[in-house]
Amino acid sequence: MRNVSKVITVIVFIFLYVPIIILAIASFSSGTDLAVFKEFTLNQYHELFRDTDLLALVRNSAVIAVLSTAIATILGTAAALGMHKMSKKMRNLVMSMTNIPMTNPDIVTGVSLALMFAFTGTMLKLNSILGFWTLLIAHVTFNLPYVILNVMPRLAQMDQNLTDAAMDLGCTPIKAFFKVTIHEIMPGIIAGALMSFTMSLDDFVISYFVTGSGFVTLPVEIYNYTKKPIHPKLYALFTLMFIVILALMIIMNVLQAKADKKKSESHVNQMGGVS
Repeated sequence: MRNVSKVITVIVFIFLYVPIIILAIASFSSGTDLAVFKEFTLNQYHELFRDTDLLALVRNSAVIAVLSTAIATILGTAAALGMHKMSKKMRNLVMSMTNIPMTNPDIVTGVSLALMFAFTGTMLKLNSILGFWTLLIAHVTFNLPYVILNVMPRLAQMDQNLTDAAMDLGCTPIKAFFKVTIHEIMPGIIAGALMSFTMSLDDFVISYFVTGSGFVTLPVEIYNYTKKPIHPKLYALFTLMFIVILALMIIMNVLQAKADKKKSESHVNQMGGVS
């Protein structure tokens, strides 16, 4: 049974990573056919960094991802703190409502937000309301549940006596939060922020319905690229994006491992001090 599980695991990893590996290899090929590797070249990366239009789309996606992540992280952390103070029954109810946007089909969320923005534009008598701000609001909306989902377990694991002790020693609730609570839940905040960033960076469906012609992100424009033969420089772009996301995931895991190790050592020291 163990050997069967290993074989299934290998097959799953093959399906997950072989397409990415093929794409990365093709980005260094001088040809345009994915099935045939010709000469090794960096020309595709050179062409990528010469394409100002494509780089502008990358910049747009990065701006939206960074801003929506920052806003969602702040609001999501605040929401998680509020939910943590609720009664268990109310907290479970609110968490169930919070999880709905993650299970809801993206196309339903995108159309719903587009209709809401269209209604708002009609009320404000604006010809076109879709653009940067509607895109930012939409990304913050679907990023919030991911932040809450990562912060809530950290709040549940935190020793509440630490906050109480800080306030007994003269800290105000706000000062106790910044001196104690935020350090305890920081791994969850970082995990939520990184997940929000990755979700925002590659979102297409929701962005497609809420973006305007004046501000377009990379995934939306890539959809138009697929209607014609894809230029090999896009292979280079996709490879770089994968490397960036992979680096972020590694950083997140390293930081979380360090935080868990530090917390474990602190607990052992406390137990040693008690004994």
